[in-house]
Amino acid sequence: MSTPVATPPPQGRRILAVAILVSALMALALWAFAWPATRTAPRDLPLGVAGPATATAPLQSQLAKKEGAFEIHRYADEAAARDAIEDRTVYGAVVVTPQGMRLLTATAASPVVAQLLEQAVAGQAPEGTEVTTTDVVAAPADDPRGSALAASLLPLVIAGVAAGSLATLLGLRGIRAVAALVLAAAAVGVAAAALAHSWLGLLAGDWWAEAGTLGLSTLAVSGTVAGLAALLGPAGIGLGALTMVLLGNPFSGISSAPQLLPEPLGFIGQLLPPGAGGTLLRSVSFFDGARATGPVLTLAVWTLVGLTAVLLGTLRRRPAPAGDESATPREAVQVG
Repeated sequence: MSTPVATPPPQGRRILAVAILVSALMALALWAFAWPATRTAPRDLPLGVAGPATATAPLQSQLAKKEGAFEIHRYADEAAARDAIEDRTVYGAVVVTPQGMRLLTATAASPVVAQLLEQAVAGQAPEGTEVTTTDVVAAPADDPRGSALAASLLPLVIAGVAAGSLATLLGLRGIRAVAALVLAAAAVGVAAAALAHSWLGLLAGDWWAEAGTLGLSTLAVSGTVAGLAALLGPAGIGLGALTMVLLGNPFSGISSAPQLLPEPLGFIGQLLPPGAGGTLLRSVSFFDGARATGPVLTLAVWTLVGLTAVLLGTLRRRPAPAGDESATPREAVQVG
């Protein structure tokens, strides 16, 4: 006679499930945040080279030896290179003149990239040649390394996740849920601009454009979380939070640059609200909105899809037709 195999009691299985889930989340977070940081390097980083073709040819040849590191853009003179930096076409440019080489950078675009370019160009300069550096678009004096700006992204993501979660847990549906999310995002945008621009001095652009960027970034996150919750139930909150916090935040590239992250993480990060929001915030704050179209469209798509999902989730809970005795009280929730 065989002995039946003992099975863990229900509580024991739940304890085991918690331990496995927590360790899996820790592993995911460690990979998402730490692994890209250990693989930081230029990958097709847009860099300008300006000056006569005969003078710039040796430098271009040397930079080309760093296969895949730089995406070289040729410019006739320093003025054209400066325009390209201010338009966010390149992160910096090397100007070659008879007197030597001059490096143009933009610490407002990325202090990390500016420092990397200084080291790379100094290594390519002829022995004994001093390379002078000019910061075309400087980072704010109160945040020269950009660390405070990078740190401000996570609170925005958390605010978006919190707004989407609260709207769901408070039972808001349909138009009421959408109104709550929009109002919360607007409040976050104004409050964040007041702190980051007016108090801390981290931003230097148009105040209302910055507030709108911060609000739209928050709404893209909160709408996604609430939309997933409306379609999938409570599990949607977890899925949305994991996507935005554990993937969107570390893949955003705001602390360095998307082109410094391992491929394709930098590209993926710019398709998520945190990355698009960070890029848009730099554009409106330091570059007069240059290259803002792509990030705006990305945030708009996430917002539209998320809020549409909120409304669709409400339609799924419309009251059953009269006489349908199978309807439950939950299914009888009114629209809105």
